[in-house]
Amino acid sequence: MPKKEIKHPEKEKSTGAYSAAVEIDGWIYVSGQGPLDAKTALPIRGTIEEETKLTLTHVATILKAAGCSLNDVVKSTVHLSDINEFDRFNATYKEFFKDVAVLPARTTVQSVLWSNIKVEIDVIARKH
Repeated sequence: MPKKEIKHPEKEKSTGAYSAAVEIDGWIYVSGQGPLDAKTALPIRGTIEEETKLTLTHVATILKAAGCSLNDVVKSTVHLSDINEFDRFNATYKEFFKDVAVLPARTTVQSVLWSNIKVEIDVIARKH
């Protein structure tokens, strides 16, 4: 089965040489998403909670375009600009996965992020 590009349906401006997601053999690989305006590709700054909410909304939108949802996520990787904000990030993250029977495996690390955003998240999902 060939690779298939999945696009963010609201994204109007490219932010780099990558696909929003790629599907192959029922697996969806979502590239790192951040708190960006889909139309301008500029960061939308806010609290860690606000940036996490927007980032996960982008992830969910891309998954929906691929024909699946957050329920299908098996692994996420999270980059935080300040690991001291982990508890606040985690509380917001948990809200997005509150109806999921099995929480995804997750790695969370502190990283230097583009344009001083607070969070970047990528996921792997399995389409049913």
